[in-house]
Amino acid sequence: MTSYLLKDFPGKDELIFEFESMPEPEIPQVNGHIHTPYSFSSFFSMSQIFDQALEENVRVLGINDFFMADGYNDFYELAHDNKIFPMFNIEIVGLLKKEQYKNFRINDPNNPGRAYISGKGLDFPFELDPAMECMLHNIRYENQIHTKEIIENANRVIQEIDLHLALKYSEIKRLFAKDFVSERHVSRAIRALVYARCPKSPERKDFLDLLCGEMGFNADLNDLAAVENEIRAKFLKSGGRAYVLEDSSAFLPVPEVLQIIINAGGIPCYSVLLDDEAGRCTEYEANKQILHNELIAHRIHCIEFLPYRNDVEILRDYVDFFHKNGFVITFGTAHSTPDNKPLRVTTRDGKFLDEKLAAVSNEGASIIAAHQYLRSRGEQGYLDIDGNPRKEKMNEFITLGKAIIHKFISRET
Repeated sequence: MTSYLLKDFPGKDELIFEFESMPEPEIPQVNGHIHTPYSFSSFFSMSQIFDQALEENVRVLGINDFFMADGYNDFYELAHDNKIFPMFNIEIVGLLKKEQYKNFRINDPNNPGRAYISGKGLDFPFELDPAMECMLHNIRYENQIHTKEIIENANRVIQEIDLHLALKYSEIKRLFAKDFVSERHVSRAIRALVYARCPKSPERKDFLDLLCGEMGFNADLNDLAAVENEIRAKFLKSGGRAYVLEDSSAFLPVPEVLQIIINAGGIPCYSVLLDDEAGRCTEYEANKQILHNELIAHRIHCIEFLPYRNDVEILRDYVDFFHKNGFVITFGTAHSTPDNKPLRVTTRDGKFLDEKLAAVSNEGASIIAAHQYLRSRGEQGYLDIDGNPRKEKMNEFITLGKAIIHKFISRET
């Protein structure tokens, strides 16, 4: 494996002096949140991600897979070779039981109490204390038990239609996944199974109608991503004939999620869902001051937006508020569904981030880059030993991080 280049960089004073001695470089395009084939992704290979990043001139990428860091080595090798700065992140779904009991939605529009938390700037190579590793392993294990139960239910319905057809967990893993099989992999496998069984569109429609029951099937059969999304929504999710209720043991309490992230060297980060197409926010996010207070209470001082989901004016309002309150802010695209879209971050209307939002994105990525650099050298990162942000040093981290990113992406080979 290629050695971690940040360990070989000069000291921070030399990096900053070198950076400030040159003309101000162009702000790099940043995407701080992408899923890869190691969890589920619209990309079919890791190299495809970097090919598209180069085409779109995205020079900072953050791997952000669910429950795992399995893709870190491949991700770093390609980042190194393509001169794209790598941010090492993770995403873990936690649970706030009190909010779940109150039917209070956090950042999942359909599941009260469920909270998507990311860790930003984890140590590379990835390492956890044994107790934390066990917690993370158990969550992955429970998730795979749930997936196998979904497959069992799906086979029961499929074989009502054609007794000779069946899904196999091992085959789904071999053909469509790495070491982790998700609902979306099952949806993809079902689509492939139906399309192989039914070569003509009318037959495919009839088969999918039978799968989905009373809800019927309406997606364009030529749009594979739309087909897979509808199979998941109408067959595998709540109300679907193959639905399996997830056990609460598949989700860690949010405080334990935060412990894992900090133990892995990362910065806890809340993923902001924000407004849907009707302009509605979840109960947890509807008031930005209350959201701020809740995050501070959980000792979360970093937030992330996926702007393709949001109205640009609402996005600007929340970004401006949290930026003024000293939060680290990142932006991404996720790419955790079958739909293909640009890697360069856009808002719901398809427009790129404006100059102010791009500057905020660059600042957030720079803080994480400086955090990764310092921790790789055995020094204190952005969090102190108690897990609190060193906000008084934020500007220093921004400058240092800009220098690190610039050196990484502009180096000679």
